[in-house]
Amino acid sequence: MTTLTAQVETAAAENGTVADFFELLKPRVMTLVVFTGVAGVVLAPGHLHPFLAFVAVLCIAIGAGAAGAINMWYERDIDAIMSRTQKRPLPQGRVNPDEAVTFGVVLTVLAVFLMGLALNWAAAALLAFASFFYVFVYTVWLKRRTPQNIVIGGAAGAFPPMIGWAAVTGHVALPAIMLFALIFLWTPPHFWSLALYKNTDYRKAGIPMLPVVAGEKATRQQILLYSLVLTPFVLAPWLMHITGMVYLAGAVALHAFFVFSAVRVRLDTTLKSAKFMFGYSILYLFGLFALMMIGRV
Repeated sequence: MTTLTAQVETAAAENGTVADFFELLKPRVMTLVVFTGVAGVVLAPGHLHPFLAFVAVLCIAIGAGAAGAINMWYERDIDAIMSRTQKRPLPQGRVNPDEAVTFGVVLTVLAVFLMGLALNWAAAALLAFASFFYVFVYTVWLKRRTPQNIVIGGAAGAFPPMIGWAAVTGHVALPAIMLFALIFLWTPPHFWSLALYKNTDYRKAGIPMLPVVAGEKATRQQILLYSLVLTPFVLAPWLMHITGMVYLAGAVALHAFFVFSAVRVRLDTTLKSAKFMFGYSILYLFGLFALMMIGRV
């Protein structure tokens, strides 16, 4: 542990504010996670009482936020180095590290058991595995060791539609797996776009993101490659008849611009296109899942 981190922890407040603990849940990231989880509930065959549907989505939100809190606790040393994360509660000393990790663990257990008792244990098992994967596989094992951290670790953020689907049906079917695959393949171009224009931060923190290890040119090529590979998975919800023509029309337009943005990233020698693609990729995924729910058949 660095001297800076030790000093911050020594000075950490005994009790953070409610806002500080809420920030530990990574609310901006959680929003997208929850939205795709809602889509899983809506698109699954069958029916849930509205209150149980709310509980399912709440459990997904709590579980995702809790994993984020544990992630912030584990990464507080590198968060203190990176300009993008320096103002988080732990690097700023606004929350005690022991309280942060306890908060995350307690919320994880609460979310899993509430999902199991209120809905079913298949959904609860998926939620538990998603949390385990994000904390231990991505955060602890992959992130500081390999440039494939986002490729493999991105699976953690792809679980919510499957969890929502399982909450309704009690099992996972092929359409839910396709939704998982869509997010899984979307994740690398999304995060590598961020890594391109935050390359200096990752280099300072010693995180082997693809631009740090392989260089910008290779990263730009991989962004375009993954954007193209994503195409059949964008069409899959329509091909599998879980959503209709409204989705198809909107998805084709959204994805065409996504690929166009990736081409711009590939050809651009500045970081402007990468920054744009990162922002657009968030709207893109929101748009795809919104269209799925609107066009549900």
